[in-house]
Amino acid sequence: MTYLSKDFIDFFKELEENNNRDWFHLSKSRYEKSVKVPFQKLIGDVIKSFKDAGEPLNIEPKDAIFRINRDVRFSKNKAPYKTNVAAIISPEGRKDKEVPGFYIQASANSIWLGGGAYALEKENLFMVREFIKLNPERYKKLISDKNFIKHYGEIKGEKNKILAPEFREIAADIPDIFNKQFYYMAELPAKELISDKLLKTIIDYKNASLGMQQFLTEAILRG
Repeated sequence: MTYLSKDFIDFFKELEENNNRDWFHLSKSRYEKSVKVPFQKLIGDVIKSFKDAGEPLNIEPKDAIFRINRDVRFSKNKAPYKTNVAAIISPEGRKDKEVPGFYIQASANSIWLGGGAYALEKENLFMVREFIKLNPERYKKLISDKNFIKHYGEIKGEKNKILAPEFREIAADIPDIFNKQFYYMAELPAKELISDKLLKTIIDYKNASLGMQQFLTEAILRG
């Protein structure tokens, strides 16, 4: 099934050149038809597929999809609109950015797929590091999994230069313990957006990350 059309891509190309309220107001019906409604349909089917596979989800597309309006209050960039649409599919959707979920972002240039633990508060970061320390072989098996590497390459994230003493020994074996974030992300070309295999592609990337998502979720929620 094809969810998104060429006009989805064209809309964002034009928005990049006309990021102002007047243009968006004149293009509102086009936005609804070519972007908002079909993306909601895609995310709805993604949620259903994840639930059918056993994910504990009780959300609707509106709970997962981020607003296209930018928060410009504290930004030097005053462009009022994002030049992409995005959703986070997790038990609490976009309301909870700490529990690992699956992230989808689509623009004129590409589609990003991935997930993990991106916005970790201090306590949850400690929980993840401690869980890795307690389960080093399980973690190493996950990051060396051929399917994970094929789809994502490696775990990404900013790093601390200094670690608490209790993590320094394990860091020699697992350098990822320095990370402040533990996420995985892949960028695919925009042509994937208008492919009739888009849903299958999303599910394939989700399946490749399932073990790591479960690991990080256990780490954060075990207390």
